[in-house]
Amino acid sequence: MRELWIALALLLIVEGIFPFLSPDGLRKALVAIHRLSDSQLRFAGLTSMLIGVVLLYIVNR
Repeated sequence: MRELWIALALLLIVEGIFPFLSPDGLRKALVAIHRLSDSQLRFAGLTSMLIGVVLLYIVNR
């Protein structure tokens, strides 16, 4: 359970870097994301999950 909380804390830190460093860049990125179709967003989400799974596999090998 401790590892889950560590992972959540790291996620929040990483997610907060971009808006902290470039709030205007984040707004532009969100507008671009808003313009994507549902299938494009699903593909991006699937790709992100697959990269995460592969990275976890490599790290835990």
